[in-house]
Amino acid sequence: MTTKEKFQLVESFLVENQETHYRLAYSYVRNKENALDIVQDSIVKALQSIHGLKEISFLKTWFYRILVNTAIDFIRKHKRMTVTEDAVLNTLLPHVQNEPSNTDLQNAINRLDPFEKSLIILRFFEDMKIDEVAIILNENKNTIRTKLYRTLKKLRLVVGEEYTA
Repeated sequence: MTTKEKFQLVESFLVENQETHYRLAYSYVRNKENALDIVQDSIVKALQSIHGLKEISFLKTWFYRILVNTAIDFIRKHKRMTVTEDAVLNTLLPHVQNEPSNTDLQNAINRLDPFEKSLIILRFFEDMKIDEVAIILNENKNTIRTKLYRTLKKLRLVVGEEYTA
């Protein structure tokens, strides 16, 4: 596949999934302008490193890895996150029937370290499979399962609720 063909596929992917990419970035920083900056920086990084995309079937996980790493770098660089009202967040996140609004849970997620937050966001907010999360976070899938279990346990302790699966 030529570089030009890769550019066209990446461009198409980015346009078709722009809302998802924005929502993912927003879930890290909870600020519109910062999320847009993260998406923009991610797109630039992706286009600059398009030669690193060996298999086009990995386009989604390849770009998500760039996006997640850019968001984490942004948080580390700015050492804080701006919190937005839940009403704004609820308009951006996918809605699940019978899901109660849980500010305690959102606050607990915001207190997680960037890796743990990535696990929760990718697995539950972006509804990705463990295999995809492992590829994006560059970890073994068994490591992801273990860390996800620990992170969920940590969240249950912070929120103080029993987990029922």
